[in-house]
Amino acid sequence: MNDKEMKILIKSQQGELDAVLMYKALAEVVKDEKDKETFLQLAAEEGHHASVFKGLTDKTLTPKKTLATILPIMYKLLGKKRLYPIIAKGEYNAVNTYQPIADAFPEVESVKNDEHRHGDTVMELLK
Repeated sequence: MNDKEMKILIKSQQGELDAVLMYKALAEVVKDEKDKETFLQLAAEEGHHASVFKGLTDKTLTPKKTLATILPIMYKLLGKKRLYPIIAKGEYNAVNTYQPIADAFPEVESVKNDEHRHGDTVMELLK
């Protein structure tokens, strides 16, 4: 593994950890029960993704609470119709970030596919 790959893997691991807290925080403030259940499921899956990256980096990282603090506020200010597309875009962007390393690390391929599904799942909550 080269330095560039390690940096991407660590950044990815951090992002997944942060997403766990973010989705849990959103689950606490959303009004719709289906949204709450979905966000709790996504949090669990993001936790699994973080463990995949930890297996590759062998680093123990601490989740940052920034998104978990900001997104519930954004939910209250913007509402789900404006916030959920932003969240989905973040999930779709992760697909692009993971693509180059998925070739070198096959275990990242399923994480990449999950991220795309997560974006679709969040968008489905708007229907």
